[in-house]
Amino acid sequence: MNREVHVIMDETAIRRALTRIAHEILEKNKGIGDCILIGIRTRGVYLAQRMAERIHEIEGTPIPWGELDVTGYRDDRVKASEEGNSSVNNVVNQLKDSLGNVSIQDKKIILFDDVLYTGRTIRAAMDALMDCGRPRMIQLAVLADRGHRELPIRPDYIGKNVPTSNHELIEVALTETDGKDEVTISQYREERV
Repeated sequence: MNREVHVIMDETAIRRALTRIAHEILEKNKGIGDCILIGIRTRGVYLAQRMAERIHEIEGTPIPWGELDVTGYRDDRVKASEEGNSSVNNVVNQLKDSLGNVSIQDKKIILFDDVLYTGRTIRAAMDALMDCGRPRMIQLAVLADRGHRELPIRPDYIGKNVPTSNHELIEVALTETDGKDEVTISQYREERV
């Protein structure tokens, strides 16, 4: 099988999308009061960090940001409740450490992920957040929305809508983990003999 790969967002397009999302966040929330940015590991963390930097540049005020590991909350793995409270405690402690002990209680959380597909990762992230406190509101920002939702989850901020088939793959590469910034779409094709 042969794989065709096409770049749908380059470094410039990603930078522009993040700048637009930063302005949308500021407009929707009337500033950054009571807002916290949370990135879902791995690439969502770097998107949240970049967004915090961009908002700081625009507003001149820092915004807290942190990271969330939802591995123990995935419904395709052993649930945190079946593993006991240690998994929940680990997530709570990890989020508190990444936020510098800033509480999410009654705050507006803007959750970041790289690609939105079925919605199951976002559901896991919301479950994890609820174990860490009770936010006033959770908003969702994604770099690419490819459709095919299995759960009723809709992003508030989207870098790019990318309608796909189930046979296509959207991959996000970020400088922090991959050495470059780009979003690609690929599809496997059968080779003709």
